[in-house]
Amino acid sequence: MKRMPLWPLAALGLILLFNLAFTPGFFHIEVKDGRLFGSVIDILKHASPVMLTGIGMALVIATGGVDLSVGAVVAIAGAVAAMLITHGHSLGASFAAALGLALVAGVWNGALVAWLDIQPIVATLVLMVAGRGMALMLTGGQHVRFSNRWFAFVGGGSVLGLPTPVVIAAAVLGATALLTRRTAMGLFVESVGNNPTASRYAGINEKLVKVFVYAASGFCAGIAGLIAAADIKEADASSAGLYLELDAILAVVIGGTALTGGRFYLLGTIVGALIIQTLTTTILTRNVPVNMTLVVKGAVVIIVCLLQSPKFQSQVSRLWRRQPA
Repeated sequence: MKRMPLWPLAALGLILLFNLAFTPGFFHIEVKDGRLFGSVIDILKHASPVMLTGIGMALVIATGGVDLSVGAVVAIAGAVAAMLITHGHSLGASFAAALGLALVAGVWNGALVAWLDIQPIVATLVLMVAGRGMALMLTGGQHVRFSNRWFAFVGGGSVLGLPTPVVIAAAVLGATALLTRRTAMGLFVESVGNNPTASRYAGINEKLVKVFVYAASGFCAGIAGLIAAADIKEADASSAGLYLELDAILAVVIGGTALTGGRFYLLGTIVGALIIQTLTTTILTRNVPVNMTLVVKGAVVIIVCLLQSPKFQSQVSRLWRRQPA
């Protein structure tokens, strides 16, 4: 993976240092029944859905697009899997159907963008609205509870002491990194984002690349949907994945990937997701009023984005040089 900007790591480090100094027990980790517990572990677990959707979103944004439908795809995947499980279907068949439908949703978005030349924000907005309506229709507007212990393990189990969602997110990150950094696919994605016309003349199938990244985004959102449903042991089509697309976009941008497309940073996206979740946990543990939570969170995000802006950095540098000795 290409070297990511240092500002996201610096921001995460500052938030962690703040908690080290002012939040007692924040870094305390203990082992119970072979599983790790603690605030840091909870942050990793709760950040996993944002990590997963952020990985797919990073690929989409790298081509100059955006995917506003990931939250709806999360709701669809969880609803489909829960409905099939409660109707007696096997876990494998339920997961395959949910992830297959999420993949189809991604391909649909890609086809609208690539072949019908619809603006990405408009194309994915269609599924953002219609997709959640489909999830509500599938569940009849009700919460669909299930009692399959292996399904619940996806959201609440542990592997080698770590929460299962963290292990799944790490596996998806590794697979995506191998695909985009050890093959030509990453170069194709960045090339299309930098200059689609030049890419086309260079022999790159621009349309297929765009379909691929939206399909990947849909698939990652489908995995996040299974985790979200498994964590609470029910499918909640009305709130599952709600506003998750915004956190995914923020994670990608905070991680150093420009919305204009081109070079993308997978590790930066993971750090961005950790910043968002660590900040949320910090705000809650410091008893900040609920009505101020989003304001504080937004202010920190703005500061991190400004620090990454080359223009802002140059202006600060000029002001610093003008200071009298």
